[in-house]
Amino acid sequence: MKHLPVLKNEAIKLLDIKPNGIYLDFTIGRAGHASEILKRLGKDGLLIGFDLDEEAVSDSEKVLAGVKTRGHYEIIHSNYRYFDEFLRIKNIDKVDGILLDLGVSSPQLDEDYRGFSYQHKGNLDMRMDRSQKLTAKYIINNYSLRELTRIFRENGEDPDAYKIAKRIVKRREWHEIISTIELAEMIKHAKPKKNASHHGHPAQQVFQALRIEVNDELNNLEIALSKAVKYLKPDGRLVVISFHSLEDRIVKNIFEKLTRTIGDREDVYELPTNDKMPFVLLTKKVVTPSKEETETNSRAKSAKLRAIKKC
Repeated sequence: MKHLPVLKNEAIKLLDIKPNGIYLDFTIGRAGHASEILKRLGKDGLLIGFDLDEEAVSDSEKVLAGVKTRGHYEIIHSNYRYFDEFLRIKNIDKVDGILLDLGVSSPQLDEDYRGFSYQHKGNLDMRMDRSQKLTAKYIINNYSLRELTRIFRENGEDPDAYKIAKRIVKRREWHEIISTIELAEMIKHAKPKKNASHHGHPAQQVFQALRIEVNDELNNLEIALSKAVKYLKPDGRLVVISFHSLEDRIVKNIFEKLTRTIGDREDVYELPTNDKMPFVLLTKKVVTPSKEETETNSRAKSAKLRAIKKC
C-alpha cells in the first residue's frame, strides 16, 4: 500500500509556512508532509527532517530531490528527541515551525520482515532503527510475566494483559516465539470471546504495546515536546499528529499546560526553567480526518491533530 500522509492539508495550513523560514519535520517518513513544506519555501528557507528508519531517509531524499536542490533541505538519520544537538551544530537557535507525525508508515507496516504488522508473517522485530539491539522478539522471549503484563497494560491498554502474558510465558517454555502470526494467534486465543474484537483485531493493542516498548516512543515524545517549545520563534507553530490515546494524552496535557485559557485570556505557563513562554492553542477542538480521507486511507481513522503557536 502506498504511503499517504495523514491530515496533510490541515497540518500545512496550521504550520502557516513562511517562505524564508526554518522548519523541522521530526519524523520525515516518506516525505509526504515534508515535500509540501519544501514546495512553499523560498531561496532562503530551510527544511530539516529526522528519521530513525534508514529506508525512510533514503526514500525521502529521493522525493525531496525532485522538489528542490539539496541546499534547501537536510535529512538526518537520528532520533528526533536529539534534534537540539543538530541545531546547535548548525548554529540555529530558533525555528519557525515543527511538525511531528507519529504514525507508522505504510511501507513499514506492509514489509513482512519489519515485523510491525499482525496481518503479515514475519520475524518479531519492530525496530524503527534497525541498528539497535532491542527487538520485539527479545521482549517476548525474555521479559518476565510481570514485565510483559505491565507493557501490555500500560502501552497497549489491553484489559487481558495478564492472560496474554501468561500464555506467552507458558508457550516459550517449549520453543522460542519468533513469528508475528504465531504471536497474533496466541493473543487471539488468550482473549475471552467478548473482548476478542472490542478494539479491532485482537492483537492490535499488544502489537502497539511492543512497538512502543522497542522504540521508547512515549519517552521520545515527552522529551522532544518539552524541548521543541523552547526553539520556536514568535509566531512559530508546533503541529502534532498522533494515532492512539497514549500519544494524544501526552500532547493534550502538555499543550494545555502551555496554553491555559480563562475566558478569552491566555495565561502564561511557567516551564521548569522559569522561562515565560506564552502559547496560543490553534486547535480548540482536536482535528480528525474527514470522511473522504478515511475512505481513501483507512489508516487515517485514528489520527488526531493538535497545534499551538508561540506568541
